[in-house]
Amino acid sequence: MKTTETPAPLPAESGAPVTEADGTSAGRSGRKKKEGHVLNAFSHGFLILWAFMVAMPLLWAVMTSFKDDRSIFSSPWSLPDKLHFDNWSRAWTQANMSDYFLNTILVVGGSLIGTLVLGSMAAYVLARFDFPGNRFIYYLFIGGMSFPIMLALVPLFYVVNNMGLLNTIHGLILVYIAYSLPFTVFFLTAFFRTLPTSVAEAAFVDGASHSRTFFQIMLPMAKPGLISVGIFNFLGQWNQYMLPTVLNTDPDKRVLTQGLVQLAVSQGYKGDWSGLFAGLVMAMLPVLAAYIVFQRQVVQGLTAGALK
Repeated sequence: MKTTETPAPLPAESGAPVTEADGTSAGRSGRKKKEGHVLNAFSHGFLILWAFMVAMPLLWAVMTSFKDDRSIFSSPWSLPDKLHFDNWSRAWTQANMSDYFLNTILVVGGSLIGTLVLGSMAAYVLARFDFPGNRFIYYLFIGGMSFPIMLALVPLFYVVNNMGLLNTIHGLILVYIAYSLPFTVFFLTAFFRTLPTSVAEAAFVDGASHSRTFFQIMLPMAKPGLISVGIFNFLGQWNQYMLPTVLNTDPDKRVLTQGLVQLAVSQGYKGDWSGLFAGLVMAMLPVLAAYIVFQRQVVQGLTAGALK
């Protein structure tokens, strides 16, 4: 007995009517595409506006640093008639920006190294080892982030003075380290928790000590996090003004922020505005260069916890 096979449905012809369900789904997909295009246009427009707001003051400061004082006030938005490189040389030599620059490099370099070494060691212990008081110590660092530094200026001044560290480079380095440790420990503790434990366990099996495992294995693996928190600390320490103003009153040991203020008020109302803008660009370039060089590592460090 033969069975009759059901013929397969024929494809709809080009002129066949579209059903209500097909029309509804097509309308929804069209609306979604339209909404997506509107959202993309809005986000791109906002990013372009934000980039313009950030880049224009920087470009204007660089352009103004090559003008003379008369052109700064007569035509502030026009290009300089010629490049006045004497503004930079005057700011570097006569305004003592070279000395301020060297002092800032010594202070920020020493404090940045100390902050990363001590902060990474503390964060590694808090993230990898369970011991009584672990959470208490961790929350002490978190509390340090929320403590206003302005409330500690007066007692900090007397403490530094009693230790004989007032108006010294190494005293300012120690204060910068203490100021930056809470955020560093908070950031790196979360980062060390994302690293695989199998690598450290394999090192322990091979006979490596805790210090060797940390410095030779775990610390290189935490390089993106170290670069990220290093950039943030570099920005904060390079632009720090309140702490050196209170703890560093020696004119020969001023940092860049103090030097810029001194340059602005050195001649009263007849300030050297062209030299001031040149000094401002000098102070801005190292920070901008550091971020441009390490921007990929900064993004990797910020997203490592989410990706793992």
